[in-house]
Amino acid sequence: MTRCTGTTIRRPGTTDRRRARALLIAGLAALLVVLAVAGCTPRAVDTGNTLVIAIESEADILDPQSAGGWVTWRINRQIFEPLVDEDLSVPSAQAPVPELRPGLAESWDVSPDGLEYTFHIREGVRFHDGTLLDAEAVEYNVRRMWDKNSPQYSAKAAGQTGFVWKFTEDVRTVDDHTVIIRLTQPFSEFLRMLAQGGNGSTAIMSPAALKTYGEDIADHPVGTGPFMFAERVRGERISLERNPDYWGNVPEIAGVVFRPLPDASARTAALRSGDVDVIAVPNPDSVDNLVDEGYQLSEGRPPHVWYLSFNMRDPIMGRKEVRQAINLAINRDGMAKDLLRGTVNPAYGVQAPANSAYVERTDAYARNLDRARELLAQSGYGGGFTTTLTTSVDGSGQIIPSQMAEYLQQNLAEIGIDLEISTQEWISYLGVWAQGAAPGVGMAQMSWGMTSPYWLYIATSSDLIAPNGPNVGYYSNPELDAAMDKALRATDTADADVWWRRANDIVTEDAALAPVVNDKAPYILAPYVSGFVSASEEWYDLTEVRLEQ
Repeated sequence: MTRCTGTTIRRPGTTDRRRARALLIAGLAALLVVLAVAGCTPRAVDTGNTLVIAIESEADILDPQSAGGWVTWRINRQIFEPLVDEDLSVPSAQAPVPELRPGLAESWDVSPDGLEYTFHIREGVRFHDGTLLDAEAVEYNVRRMWDKNSPQYSAKAAGQTGFVWKFTEDVRTVDDHTVIIRLTQPFSEFLRMLAQGGNGSTAIMSPAALKTYGEDIADHPVGTGPFMFAERVRGERISLERNPDYWGNVPEIAGVVFRPLPDASARTAALRSGDVDVIAVPNPDSVDNLVDEGYQLSEGRPPHVWYLSFNMRDPIMGRKEVRQAINLAINRDGMAKDLLRGTVNPAYGVQAPANSAYVERTDAYARNLDRARELLAQSGYGGGFTTTLTTSVDGSGQIIPSQMAEYLQQNLAEIGIDLEISTQEWISYLGVWAQGAAPGVGMAQMSWGMTSPYWLYIATSSDLIAPNGPNVGYYSNPELDAAMDKALRATDTADADVWWRRANDIVTEDAALAPVVNDKAPYILAPYVSGFVSASEEWYDLTEVRLEQ
């Protein structure tokens, strides 16, 4: 992360912000007097040590097992924790794939046949509601996501996390701090998937809260994480406060406020005015100016792919030559350099570079208009055609999706394809996207990717075709399924990666997807913000962040 040095750099608006905070504190003090008279005992508020982050869209629900999208997991991750975690304290330049580390399980054992995982649960950990974490609480959560016969089973949680529990046969509590999960087959990526988030998470929630609030749990989120839920005003803010009893390193800051500002210019203005301390997804045109003004740029190499899924049920997109032609018509390098100003890299592989099975295939994805036109002629559509691309107007990992779609529109027009664009707000789009490409839609866009090569299985397996999984293009290829099955059953990472790379090649040669760019996930920070690390994930750890002003 580039840091500002020297003593003369002042953040525009800092004085105004201090005045505003002083007025806010005075107002809160008056409110405390009123509440005290009324017999209430409110929590103390340290507004001067609260980090404010402007995020790129409204967040989904604060139920980590049921929510979708990175923008939401960045919030939920501060409240909730999984059994297995990742070390996000190391920048991606030093750790292309984050190291797995103990989460709520302080250790685990795997049987020699790869079928049984024994998790040893931390002792002395409490949920934010004061109840103790134990093995039964873990089993309760697993059954909520997996066991259709359990009273706490949630179809939505199962829908979002099913790819994690796909091979689960049983879960049982052995004693107060030991849980065993048994699988039907070896699953080489199981531990890494327990640490993942974004499209659902296996983070552990308070069973007491789940029993109390039921379907309203998202309005009363209770986890074990370093921050506790304080307030949500939809469209305005989600406020968290420091968990003083956190079992790990207690955060440096008193709290964090996430403010949804879908317009990139509004985020930049809020940073310059002192209303926020950090902004996500800055407008690419603004980055250099902000750095020149003394703000900090933090970016990395997260496992991100901005890609298109082709609708295999569409008579035109069902032809491989058409899909190959579209891939060859996309000017990935131009989009990365000219439109997005170097805030991304062109994507030349179906997997993100930040995983061990990445394969670069410039032969399939470097621009070649002559070959694209030849392929269209071979397909019988040399005269061109009209099709539709669906995308969002904002959202986590989406960068500037409308402008990027328009850039693709121009690219495809050069080979005679008339691309119509259909857009929706991010959370609405997620719901529509998950149902699968609709009739008449040729391509559906998404931003995703994982440090685990298992992501390819999630996106393309015939077992996960929408609406029963994220294979929204209805792609099915027995050769691909067989290669991925061998990768999943391998108990050695090197052996697994051989099969994952073969799977990458199959998807590439069949043009099942169109990778476009890999985001660097830039954040702009005020000069006084320190301790923020861009690790090789699309989310972050805020426990070490400090406001030094």
